[in-house]
Amino acid sequence: QVQLAESGGGLVQAGGSLRLSCAASGRTLSSGYGMGWFRQAPGKEREFVAAIRWSGGSTYYTDAVKGRFTISRDIAKNMMFLQMTSLKPEDTAVYYCAARSVGAAVVSALYDYWGQGIQVTVSS
Repeated sequence: QVQLAESGGGLVQAGGSLRLSCAASGRTLSSGYGMGWFRQAPGKEREFVAAIRWSGGSTYYTDAVKGRFTISRDIAKNMMFLQMTSLKPEDTAVYYCAARSVGAAVVSALYDYWGQGIQVTVSS
């Protein structure tokens, strides 16, 4: 089992930055793993934000965040990060980190493990 815990959320003004962290525990993530960030705004479906392959570090982004968000990981610390810049009010959502044992994916149903989520609020 893998436990995931997000941190770093909060309230920020439009144009500002935040860095989300996701700490994985329970087991050391092996090279085959993939991890991702998803978000869910009130009244909306959960949507893909970014993903990263644990081995090699290939990254994937939804168009809405390309050029503004950067996903990364620290293999030694078993952690994943999401650096968010130029934040917009439409980025307001609960952000979730997720992990799966076979590669990265953009579909939430393919992920095996989820964090509790953390609120990010961007004021205009």
